Amino acid sequence: MALMTSQEYVESLRKMNRRIYFQGKLIEDPIEDPMLAPSRHCLEETYDMALDPQFEDLMTATSQFTGEKINRFNNIHRDTEDLIKKVKLQRLMGQRTAGCFQRCVIMDMANAFYSTCYEIDEAHGTDYFERFKEYIIKCQREDLIVAGALTDPKGSRAYPIGSDQQDEDLYLHVVERREDGVVVRGAKAHITGATNAHEIVALPTQALKPGQEDYAIAFHMPLDAEGITMIVGRQSCDTRKYEEDADIDVGNRTYGGVEALTVFDNVFVPNENIFLNGETEFAGMLVERFAGYHRNSYGGCKTGVGDVAIGAASLLAQYNGTEKASHIKDKLTEMTQLNEQLFACGIASSALGAPTKAGNYMVDLLVANVCKLNVTRYPYEIVRLMEDIAGGIMVTAPSEADLKSDAVGAYVRKYLVGQDVDAENRLRALRLCENIALGTAAVGYRTESMHGAGSPEAQKIMIRRMGGFDVKKDLAKRIAHIVD
Repeated sequence: MALMTSQEYVESLRKMNRRIYFQGKLIEDPIEDPMLAPSRHCLEETYDMALDPQFEDLMTATSQFTGEKINRFNNIHRDTEDLIKKVKLQRLMGQRTAGCFQRCVIMDMANAFYSTCYEIDEAHGTDYFERFKEYIIKCQREDLIVAGALTDPKGSRAYPIGSDQQDEDLYLHVVERREDGVVVRGAKAHITGATNAHEIVALPTQALKPGQEDYAIAFHMPLDAEGITMIVGRQSCDTRKYEEDADIDVGNRTYGGVEALTVFDNVFVPNENIFLNGETEFAGMLVERFAGYHRNSYGGCKTGVGDVAIGAASLLAQYNGTEKASHIKDKLTEMTQLNEQLFACGIASSALGAPTKAGNYMVDLLVANVCKLNVTRYPYEIVRLMEDIAGGIMVTAPSEADLKSDAVGAYVRKYLVGQDVDAENRLRALRLCENIALGTAAVGYRTESMHGAGSPEAQKIMIRRMGGFDVKKDLAKRIAHIVD
């Protein structure tokens, strides 16, 4: 099959019996539920666009294993061109959805597993590499969506993994070893797109050391496996989706991301699904490589959403009659400069990529971490400037129900007009800005820019580690004619 249609994707989800809860209640129909549908629509776009000739170059690739055309989100990168197209693809998807399109995690995770499994086999004589190749070929041929699970709840960060001072289940771990597999228990937090994925891949949350073998576990499982439960996270303004004929007030009624606390309650994982099992010295490598790919990704997806934010701000400047004011032009220029800096970092970390021992290409880790550290800052400034241009009406405007009300609708239509625009379209633009800044899209832009792929300190640690300060001291010594 290789490339599914969006209709086939939806039907494949219907066949699954997933356990998804929101506000304490089981979601009876995950396909039609308004809370989950916007997330699914983003993923549907990844299928529809792959079949659209105008997007074929970015949305598809040729499998190095089967020679078939595949969705690029399931691609193993063979050169820097693949890495550059990855970032361009992510910007395109951000532009199309103005939110999180949720399929980047497995692309980044798959490439990290591909190279790391190869090196584990080299050191231990295991067969993880061939096992993972078989799995990624399955994902390519069936055009699967796979959620990635990295972050453990952790509890108190003051205590190390496996500490007696807190519940050991706060980190996903092996609780039983059998001849044919293992049983795992724990949870993974912030799992992007899990509610509309076919499978989930879990890996350790950090580097590990001897004595922590039970936490050095990585595997894939279908998301309707026994013992897996998803609990959907709350987002600002999220229940607007449940309002009758929800439209304007949602801000972005079609697209949106969903995160879930995903619980593994004594889940049996067969041996053939396992890619790391006790090899503690490789846990850090796996996490570092995944983080590097994912931090590079933010130079694409966040700039795509940034393009929509800049467009919405520019549109509201037009509607407010301020687009010719010099300070507005200045702000739009600054927003654009910041956005393009993020994109430049994403492209640069791709262009400077190099082959791993396994043959796939790894991004430049230093530049990728610089990219993500910038992402923890620039989108906040872009949003601040967007809010500045939009005006306070962005958070004080009456509702869609008021607009349509027989009693007060005439007032809303009279007093919320803009320059050559009626109240409804001005409200639509304002609600889009609100959604990007404060609402359900914030999970795919503002707050997620801070914490997704690791909070700022994680990038600073990598930058300090890879900054090459001794080499740079030698450069300074040479110029200054300093001889030790």
